[in-house]
Amino acid sequence: MRIQTENDTIAAIATALSPSGIGIVRISGPEAVNVASRVFCAGAAQRTDVSAYESHTVHYGRIADPENGRIIDEVMLLVMRAPRTYTREDTVEIDCHGGVLVTKRVLEAVLHAGARLAEPGEFTKRAYLNGRIDLSQAEAVAGIISAKNDLALRNSVRQLGGRERAEITEIRGELLREIAQIEATLDDPEHLSFDGFDTTMRKNTESQSARICRLLATADDGRRIKEGIRTVIVGRPNAGKSSLLNALLQEDRAIVTEIAGTTRDTLTEEVNLRGITLLLVDTAGIRESTDVVEALGVARAKEAAASADLILYVADSSAPIDPADRLILASCKGKPMIPLLNKSDLPPAVSAAEIGALVDESMGEGQYACESKRGDVDGHREANTATDPIMISAKTGEGIEALEERITEMFFAERLRADEECLITSERHKQELIAARDSLARVQESIDAGMSEDFYTIDLTAAYEALGRILGEEPDEDVINAIFAEFCLGK
Repeated sequence: MRIQTENDTIAAIATALSPSGIGIVRISGPEAVNVASRVFCAGAAQRTDVSAYESHTVHYGRIADPENGRIIDEVMLLVMRAPRTYTREDTVEIDCHGGVLVTKRVLEAVLHAGARLAEPGEFTKRAYLNGRIDLSQAEAVAGIISAKNDLALRNSVRQLGGRERAEITEIRGELLREIAQIEATLDDPEHLSFDGFDTTMRKNTESQSARICRLLATADDGRRIKEGIRTVIVGRPNAGKSSLLNALLQEDRAIVTEIAGTTRDTLTEEVNLRGITLLLVDTAGIRESTDVVEALGVARAKEAAASADLILYVADSSAPIDPADRLILASCKGKPMIPLLNKSDLPPAVSAAEIGALVDESMGEGQYACESKRGDVDGHREANTATDPIMISAKTGEGIEALEERITEMFFAERLRADEECLITSERHKQELIAARDSLARVQESIDAGMSEDFYTIDLTAAYEALGRILGEEPDEDVINAIFAEFCLGK
């Protein structure tokens, strides 16, 4: 079941509003061709009947204001007939010169000719409502537009191609067969029997639950790919945290001085690193302080560390280990961490072995390494052995490449090669998968409790519907409107 689409004709600028070589005004709906006829002039004609043009053809001409006939721009007009269009409606695109003013004037002429201004995402919403794509594919369109890195882009392209839909559809098909078998047996007990059905039902629900769990196991990686790895830089004052931030960004974003405690608050920046995105958070140096402002900065640093996907612990190789180092490590316990021994360009006062031993002592040997993606079976991963601290110089750039390699290996070594896997990047999809998994768990509880088979259909149906909401097969108009409201105009 789908909610009904509106039957009016919409238009919007489909390209960015900035000076460029070309601007595109898109028109879609039952009156798209007639609207175009009111503004398009081919040759010397004052108006051209666009309805005479064949589908999927391009025509040179001019756009004129329908109210006064004044020529606005020379254009190329693309005519595309339903259903072979993005929206499955008649669609006309006007390619004009890419100035901001002229593109706006062309849109105004189209609106005066009878179209209305499209809402954000309304073209894609119509593609969904008209059955061209499902809801997960519509969300993939937004993902392609907003992709911050190569992995996010590739995953959204796979989702748009139907990878997630195919997996979800297969699981729903298996659940529907189980529901149908129960209903048929209840309706015709003389010819059909439930003998051995509990065993078969348990096996089948366990199999589908395992498939759902495999999808859920990708959700954390999917979130990191889509949003970025929240990477918090911690260390004691003047260890070189802000210098490291600047080195990774390759620009002087954070203020760096020789005065300890220069950074008093968190500073967040985004960087694309070898095809993945890091959300870098520079923090105040963590130490005991009686200064009210510095103490607030330290508290925020600890809060940032608590929500991090990755900790970059910066130690100063030119200074001995300090009680503040233990305080820092205590605040990061249980988090994936890479220890960094900074200022390798200065005479050393502490070794990498000493820092490694300190980390092991404070956090437990092997506990500061991220889970490996290698040897991943059904979501169960073997932990890496503890990694040695990396010697770096944020000032000269020494060791930065090794740090980049370590981050890539920790999080996405396998993802960079495995292009076929479907990753869950949407929190909405994750919650519906959890709901489906929990419903199947209740089916198994009903089997164990010896309940009659008609009870199974309640939770089987709940799981089927939860998966359907991912695809938009069980529509919730408020959810659908909220999804498309996040789209850009013209798409």
